[in-house]
Amino acid sequence: MSALVAAPAAAPDAGAALVEGAAGPALGPAAGLDALAGITLDELTATAALQTRVDRKYVLTAEALRGPLAALDGRTRVLEIDGRRTFGYASVYFDTPDLASYHLAAHRRRRRFKVRTRTYLDTRSCWLEVKTRGTRGSTVKHRVPHALDASDRLDHGRWFVDEVLGGDAVDPVLAGAPALAFAPVLTTRYRRTTLFLPGEHGRPGSRVTIDTDLAWEARGVRLTLPGTVVVETKTGSTASAVDRLLWAHGHRPARISKYATGLAALDPTLPATPWNRTLRRHFVVAPVPSARATTSAAPAGTTPDDRT
Repeated sequence: MSALVAAPAAAPDAGAALVEGAAGPALGPAAGLDALAGITLDELTATAALQTRVDRKYVLTAEALRGPLAALDGRTRVLEIDGRRTFGYASVYFDTPDLASYHLAAHRRRRRFKVRTRTYLDTRSCWLEVKTRGTRGSTVKHRVPHALDASDRLDHGRWFVDEVLGGDAVDPVLAGAPALAFAPVLTTRYRRTTLFLPGEHGRPGSRVTIDTDLAWEARGVRLTLPGTVVVETKTGSTASAVDRLLWAHGHRPARISKYATGLAALDPTLPATPWNRTLRRHFVVAPVPSARATTSAAPAGTTPDDRT
């Protein structure tokens, strides 16, 4: 189901508002990665596509990440496109009027899902993605190219959402319910650096993403977490070398979802039991009124048509 073809080039004016910040500063905590060799997007996709994977997420400060990064295996490579190693992402999450996707996650239902568009701002490309849960807690990502100027609408991609959610990969309450009404609920922005870790002992390679400049917007309210980093390891099954480095430095996986945790931080009335610890420890900055509506065209940052 995963679609890995390159998105068609957007018309020059289609996403003009989306390239804001595309040439932003290099990733602070990852500055020490300059000595590592680069890897192209095609190479990364060929060696560690991992559309079905086990994800482990860590939330820590940029300063705390320096130690683990300094200890990386010298064979680690950094995604590099046109001389850049950090890229801006903008995602618009869709949910039903009663927030079915959110509540399935909040109540830890095994067959939960997310629907979003993801805009890669450096390459001016957009994808429509539906994420579901696979066996043993794995994440399965289904994706198809989407129009850049429709990042806040499902439009012609609605058939794809219905096709994925109509199967047996989602909660039985939703299966076979193509009439679900979806609307944009939350927008996220961040900058990402992606690492490729060679496989160990004959195992396939794995990926690690490092997200900074995190920001969320919903209902005219904005929340940013300066100095906070979300590290996500994406492996086939076993822990990666980065997982072990983080553990050695005292960091353990945290429960965080850019959609659900961000929405809970912006709306304290929502049930948020799975993310309460993360919210208390890391989401301590009060939201502020947003300068622009959340559900307008997808936000700005910096990114590639990567498959990470």
